[in-house]
Amino acid sequence: YWLGAIALLTALILSLMIYYRNQRIKTQREANEKLKELDVVKSRLYTNITHEFRTPLTVISGINEQSETDQESKSIIKRNTDQLLNLVNQMLDLRKLESGEIKINKKQDDIIKYVRYLTMSYMSYAEMRGLKLHFLADAKSLMMDFDAEKITRIHGNLISNAIKFTKEGGDVYVQVSTESKDGGKELVLNVKDTGSGISKEKLPHIFERFYQVDDSSTRSGEGTGIGLTLVAELIKVLKGDINVQSTLGEGTNFSINLPITQIEEIVDHGEIVGDATIPIADETTNIPIQEAAKHSAEKPNALIVEDNADVIHYLIKCLESEYNIEIAMNGEEGIEKAIENTPDIIISDVMMPIKDGFELCQTVKTDERTSHIPIILLTAKADVQSRLEGLQKGADAYLSKPFNKEELLIRLKSQLTLRQKLQARFSQFVGSETGNEITETVEQNEIEISLDFEDAFLQKVRALVEEDLSDSELGMPQLIRSLGMSRSQIFRKVKALTGLSPSIFIRNIRLFHAQNLLQSSDLNVSEVAYEVGFNNPGYFSDVYFEKFGKRPNATRK
Repeated sequence: YWLGAIALLTALILSLMIYYRNQRIKTQREANEKLKELDVVKSRLYTNITHEFRTPLTVISGINEQSETDQESKSIIKRNTDQLLNLVNQMLDLRKLESGEIKINKKQDDIIKYVRYLTMSYMSYAEMRGLKLHFLADAKSLMMDFDAEKITRIHGNLISNAIKFTKEGGDVYVQVSTESKDGGKELVLNVKDTGSGISKEKLPHIFERFYQVDDSSTRSGEGTGIGLTLVAELIKVLKGDINVQSTLGEGTNFSINLPITQIEEIVDHGEIVGDATIPIADETTNIPIQEAAKHSAEKPNALIVEDNADVIHYLIKCLESEYNIEIAMNGEEGIEKAIENTPDIIISDVMMPIKDGFELCQTVKTDERTSHIPIILLTAKADVQSRLEGLQKGADAYLSKPFNKEELLIRLKSQLTLRQKLQARFSQFVGSETGNEITETVEQNEIEISLDFEDAFLQKVRALVEEDLSDSELGMPQLIRSLGMSRSQIFRKVKALTGLSPSIFIRNIRLFHAQNLLQSSDLNVSEVAYEVGFNNPGYFSDVYFEKFGKRPNATRK
């Protein structure tokens, strides 16, 4: 009996020891997972805040380097300075909320007039994004106590998010109304959009600190993930409530209820016009996004892929005297324009909507139509891992924001100089029997860029010509059908690689074959001319002399 009891007790103790050990392991594992999640959040926060600071600093420091600063440049500097100040103030407000130091400063004024004025300050931003901004109110005027600074913060965060996440052609609505509740009245402020919406899984988390619905590098709007947290906390301080409804792909509606205190009367004053200084809420530029007006055949073509209007404006100022400029506002548009127009060089941001700079780089560098185009990445992601990722995707150079104008111009020039060297090599490509691998060392990247891909393209063109060398009609139509590229794409690709037009490149292939035949066969000059696709022996003799500096007969001798 006692032995059985002891055995049972021992088994129980062992079971408890195993159970508690497993619990400790489980608890430790959960703690490790939470630490990993916290590391991810910290890393994302660091990246996003860095991007938020570096982008306006790029504009400010860049314009500050200019010898003369016009009124427009001063306005851009102020706008970006205000943007930085706004970000700092948001972070300080969160700290004050945590410590209970934030104070309410209410004054009685016309809330409808004030919210209407705040909304109208975003009109130019909405128009620039191709959106319609609507202000609706159930009365012309409503006098109540409110804290103007906190209303500005709440309104600014909600409306800027609505505009950022709504595609061109969409609508953003700001609606002010009142409703009765518990014997009193409440102000109801709705900010509604027809944008991308938020999924059911992510909706409960949107007011969490540093949380971002779109935390990828292709996020549609910039931000740090503190804006909605600040909104929720400020509304709580004002003793109000906030609710959100959203349907993925259809839009989002934020609804705020604030108690109305010391209400005097609702009056109709007719049309209301704001007469105060535009508040800091208008943090986005109103400059039109357009390429430099004058394009010159003497200048190389540069494609700027960037979603920040002020950075685009600054880059245009830096480059317009030496380059023809074209603009794309996101990675996807950048890829489309690169394929369609085949620029000489691409300058791209990394963190952009729809497709980021890494995706653009990889797509452009692996597409036969665009693989030759040098790409310089400009980004706030200045860490080593991001640099390596950019270079692995095929970037030719990588500059971190804020960058120096002179360094950018030198990098651009060095990339185009490298291309010119390659053109000299490839222009003689038709004379070699084999397409040997070519490598060029780019000093600033300290890597070797293999150009097998470009050899392969030219080999393909040469093979197509050699298949039917005697056909004098062989030209662009056959290349279009065989390569699956448009006339302009083939022209720009061959021109970029060799410095020659496709017709001259094809003619050179014929001439090099003619030279080989003259040296190795008994065919006379006329027979050689017909063999390589020239119908007129006299013309053949002239272009042969132009290419090699001597007549066909002299080659035979």
